[in-house]
Amino acid sequence: MKLFALIIVIMTGAALIYSTLDMPDWGDPNSPASLHVSPRYIEKTIEETATPNAVTSVLADYRGYDTLGETTVIFTAAVVCILLLRRIEDDKTL
Repeated sequence: MKLFALIIVIMTGAALIYSTLDMPDWGDPNSPASLHVSPRYIEKTIEETATPNAVTSVLADYRGYDTLGETTVIFTAAVVCILLLRRIEDDKTL
Protein backbone atom coordinates (compact mmCIF):
# COMPACT_ATOMS: atom_id res chain seq x y z
CA MET A 1 0.00 0.00 0.00
CA LYS A 2 2.86 2.37 0.81
CA LEU A 3 4.50 1.58 -2.51
CA PHE A 4 1.27 2.40 -4.34
CA ALA A 5 0.99 5.73 -2.50
CA LEU A 6 4.62 6.54 -3.31
CA ILE A 7 4.03 5.82 -7.01
CA ILE A 8 0.95 8.09 -7.02
CA VAL A 9 2.91 10.90 -5.34
CA ILE A 10 5.80 10.56 -7.81
CA MET A 11 3.42 10.55 -10.79
CA THR A 12 1.57 13.60 -9.49
CA GLY A 13 4.84 15.45 -8.86
CA ALA A 14 6.09 14.59 -12.35
CA ALA A 15 2.83 15.84 -13.89
CA LEU A 16 3.07 19.11 -11.94
CA ILE A 17 6.69 19.66 -12.95
CA TYR A 18 5.87 18.80 -16.59
CA SER A 19 3.01 21.32 -16.58
CA THR A 20 5.38 24.14 -15.62
CA LEU A 21 7.07 23.84 -19.02
CA ASP A 22 4.06 25.59 -20.61
CA MET A 23 4.23 28.57 -18.29
CA PRO A 24 5.79 31.82 -19.52
CA ASP A 25 9.21 32.79 -18.25
CA TRP A 26 9.38 34.73 -14.99
CA GLY A 27 8.96 38.45 -15.68
CA ASP A 28 8.29 37.94 -19.40
CA PRO A 29 6.84 41.21 -20.72
CA ASN A 30 5.19 39.33 -23.60
CA SER A 31 3.18 36.97 -21.41
CA PRO A 32 -0.63 37.13 -21.73
CA ALA A 33 -1.02 38.60 -18.24
CA SER A 34 1.38 41.42 -19.06
CA LEU A 35 -0.15 42.16 -22.48
CA HIS A 36 -3.86 41.97 -21.73
CA VAL A 37 -4.80 41.91 -18.05
CA SER A 38 -2.36 44.31 -16.38
CA PRO A 39 -2.81 47.22 -18.82
CA ARG A 40 -6.58 47.07 -18.45
CA TYR A 41 -6.37 47.17 -14.66
CA ILE A 42 -3.92 50.07 -14.77
CA GLU A 43 -5.96 52.10 -17.29
CA LYS A 44 -9.44 51.51 -15.86
CA THR A 45 -8.81 51.27 -12.11
CA ILE A 46 -9.78 54.85 -11.22
CA GLU A 47 -12.69 54.92 -13.64
CA GLU A 48 -14.25 51.63 -12.52
CA THR A 49 -13.34 51.47 -8.83
CA ALA A 50 -12.66 55.05 -7.73
CA THR A 51 -9.58 53.77 -5.92
CA PRO A 52 -6.28 55.55 -6.66
CA ASN A 53 -4.15 52.57 -5.62
CA ALA A 54 -4.11 49.85 -8.30
CA VAL A 55 -3.14 47.06 -5.89
CA THR A 56 -6.02 47.89 -3.56
CA SER A 57 -8.47 48.08 -6.44
CA VAL A 58 -7.46 44.66 -7.76
CA LEU A 59 -7.62 42.96 -4.35
CA ALA A 60 -10.69 44.69 -2.97
CA ASP A 61 -12.81 45.51 -6.02
CA TYR A 62 -11.93 43.26 -8.94
CA ARG A 63 -11.24 40.13 -6.86
CA GLY A 64 -13.50 40.91 -3.91
CA TYR A 65 -16.00 38.10 -4.53
CA ASP A 66 -13.17 35.65 -5.16
CA THR A 67 -11.54 36.60 -1.86
CA LEU A 68 -14.89 36.34 -0.06
CA GLY A 69 -15.40 32.87 -1.53
CA GLU A 70 -11.94 31.72 -0.44
CA THR A 71 -12.56 33.05 3.07
CA THR A 72 -15.88 31.21 3.23
CA VAL A 73 -14.28 27.93 2.16
CA ILE A 74 -11.50 28.25 4.75
CA PHE A 75 -13.98 29.14 7.51
CA THR A 76 -16.19 26.17 6.61
CA ALA A 77 -13.19 23.83 6.59
CA ALA A 78 -12.12 25.09 10.02
CA VAL A 79 -15.59 24.56 11.49
CA VAL A 80 -15.76 21.04 10.05
CA CYS A 81 -12.30 20.21 11.46
CA ILE A 82 -13.34 21.45 14.89
CA LEU A 83 -16.54 19.39 14.76
CA LEU A 84 -14.72 16.24 13.64
CA LEU A 85 -11.78 16.50 16.04
CA ARG A 86 -13.58 17.57 19.20
CA ARG A 87 -13.83 15.31 22.20
CA ILE A 88 -17.22 14.46 23.52
CA GLU A 89 -17.01 13.59 27.20
CA ASP A 90 -19.82 11.98 29.11
CA ASP A 91 -21.09 13.95 32.07
CA LYS A 92 -21.37 11.24 34.73
CA THR A 93 -20.84 13.39 37.80
CA LEU A 94 -24.25 12.91 39.41
